[in-house]
Amino acid sequence: MRYAEALRLAMTEEMERDPNVFLCGEEVAQYQGTFRVTEGMADRFKDENHGLRVLDTPISEAGIAGLVTGAAMAGLRPIAEFMTWSFAILALDQIVNHAAKILYMTNGQIKVPVVFRGPAGTGNQLSAQHSQSLEAWYAHVPGLKVVLPSTPADAKGLLKTAIRDDNPVIFMEHAGLYSQRGEVPEDPNFTVPFGVAAVRREGKDVSLISYSHAVGVCLSAAEKLWQEAGLSCEVIDLRTLLPLDMDTVLRSVQKTHRAVVVQEEWKNVGFVSELASRIYEGAFDDLDAPIERVGGPFVPMPYSKPLERAAIPGEEDVISAVKRAVA
Repeated sequence: MRYAEALRLAMTEEMERDPNVFLCGEEVAQYQGTFRVTEGMADRFKDENHGLRVLDTPISEAGIAGLVTGAAMAGLRPIAEFMTWSFAILALDQIVNHAAKILYMTNGQIKVPVVFRGPAGTGNQLSAQHSQSLEAWYAHVPGLKVVLPSTPADAKGLLKTAIRDDNPVIFMEHAGLYSQRGEVPEDPNFTVPFGVAAVRREGKDVSLISYSHAVGVCLSAAEKLWQEAGLSCEVIDLRTLLPLDMDTVLRSVQKTHRAVVVQEEWKNVGFVSELASRIYEGAFDDLDAPIERVGGPFVPMPYSKPLERAAIPGEEDVISAVKRAVA
């Protein structure tokens, strides 16, 4: 199943299971989603049994976020799609000052079970305003949960967990993963818990720690390093940044004694810096080399394909970082 199909299956199953779940966003119904994630859902959920539960909205991200935050406060379980997470910047006030804080400010009396989801990440020649990773912004905010699945199975399992969660969830789907195929459990009760990282590849020489699309880059680099240099890399997929599974990360570093943290977003004040800091705090005596950080250069994303390729960390960047770590 494709990653996009796994997301659709998760939403369909949850809407069938719980009549309080509904989906809204720009062009999610009639146009069936920019990346066709919501294809067929509007027709499925507009009969006498379901009511009208897939709704096109005006072009207003702040309006969408305010609508679903209020609906969640009133007892519904909305899913809001942003056409791209770069557009969600317009909704930051609603997400950060309202959805994330209402549970705390009402002393736990009002829950906000809302999922904000949509395409994120770099690439696809979407240029500076549409091709950026902003997950570190949301991981900075208490009250939110931040989820970035890297496989079709996790796309389904984590989205179902997000929909059932009583807290606002930031669910970021890398646009470069929508066409990726993988095995996806058919069980409608299949979920993936938050705060549990996955060991995608066992290794003993260095730990590669990443999430989302960069996990695949790390796996490719790890295979190449094994074939060409006999280096054994362990690849950790964080899956969620809030909550963050540092136990799995630290166990890996304590085994390999070296760490390379990898992301696509700008390295400057990026999530890899937080990861490196926590590894230093939790496993300093276990490290045999400085932690290597791999991230994007501090520039707006170019439109030109060669320049875009240079601005996105790739397999060779990870390989170079690993070789520095084990030098």
